[in-house]
Amino acid sequence: MHIYTHPEFIHHEVAAGHPERPERLSHLMAHLEREGIAADCPLREPTDLTDAQILAAHTPEYLRFLQRSEPTEGIVPLDPDTWMGERSLGAARLAASAVCSGVDDVLKTAINRVFCAVRPPGHHAEVGSAMGFCLLNSVAIAALHALEHPDIERVAIVDFDVHHGNGTVDICKDRAEIMVCSSFQHPYYPNRLDNLEQANIVNTPLEAGCDGNDFRRAISTSWLPALEQHQPDLVLVSAGFDAHQADPLAAINLTEDDFGWVTQQIVDVATQFSQGRVVSTLEGGYDLDALARSVSAHLQVLM
Repeated sequence: MHIYTHPEFIHHEVAAGHPERPERLSHLMAHLEREGIAADCPLREPTDLTDAQILAAHTPEYLRFLQRSEPTEGIVPLDPDTWMGERSLGAARLAASAVCSGVDDVLKTAINRVFCAVRPPGHHAEVGSAMGFCLLNSVAIAALHALEHPDIERVAIVDFDVHHGNGTVDICKDRAEIMVCSSFQHPYYPNRLDNLEQANIVNTPLEAGCDGNDFRRAISTSWLPALEQHQPDLVLVSAGFDAHQADPLAAINLTEDDFGWVTQQIVDVATQFSQGRVVSTLEGGYDLDALARSVSAHLQVLM
C-alpha cells in the first residue's frame, strides 16, 4: 500500500480556532510513524494536476473564482466555514492530485491500496461552490479521472464522514457509472442533496446519538446491496472520521472498531468486483487522538 501526502498540506491556513487545522495532519503522520504503519507503506508525493482534470468536475467560473480569491498574504473567508490562504489552492490541487495519483497506482501497478493523507478535505465542494472547509472535490475529480482509463466502466465512491457528501453527489449525480454511497448524521450540516432519490445515489441518514450497531445495520442494508448491484471496477473512499464518539463536531458514537468494520466491508466489495482496488482519501475528523487511532484502524484493514 502507498500513502500519498505532501508538506504543502500543512501550509493551508485557516482562522485561529478552526477545527480543520494543520495539526490534524501533523499529529496523524506522527502517530502513523510511531505505529510503524508509515514504515510499512511507502510515502509518495503527488505533483500538480491539470486544469482539465479540475474542470471535469467544476465549472470554469468556479476555478477562476478560486484563483481570484486566493490572497497574496494572510487568509480570507469564502464563507463562514471555509478559508483560503496564499498557499491553499496549491494544497487543494495537490490533494486532488494525490487521489488521482492513487488511482493511477492501483490501475497501472501491482499496488492495489492507497491512502491519501491530505488537507483541505473535498467532499463538500460542489460543481460551482466551495463550502464546509472544502475547495476542490478530490474524490469526484479522481472518479472522473478513473473513468478515462479504458478498463474502468463503473466506479463507486463510499463516504462515511459524519457530514453528507453533498459536493460529491452534486458532481456525480448525473453520471450513472458512478455510484455515491454516503452515510451521515441527519438532520445536520450541510442539509443539501441528502434526499435525492436515484439509482446511483445511496443516502444513508443516521440519527444523532446512534452507535456502532445502528451504523453497521444501516450500511449493511443500504450500501452493500447497492454496491453488489453496481459491481464497481474501482472503489474510492471519502474517509471521514468525525462520526467518532469523541469528535467535537457531531453526535454519532462510533469507535475505531466501527471504522475497521466498515473498511472491511469496503475491502470485501473491492475484492469481489474491483480486483481489490481501493483508493481512500482523508475527509473529516477533528479530535486529534481519535482521528489518529481511527485512521490507524482503517489502514490496518486496507493493508
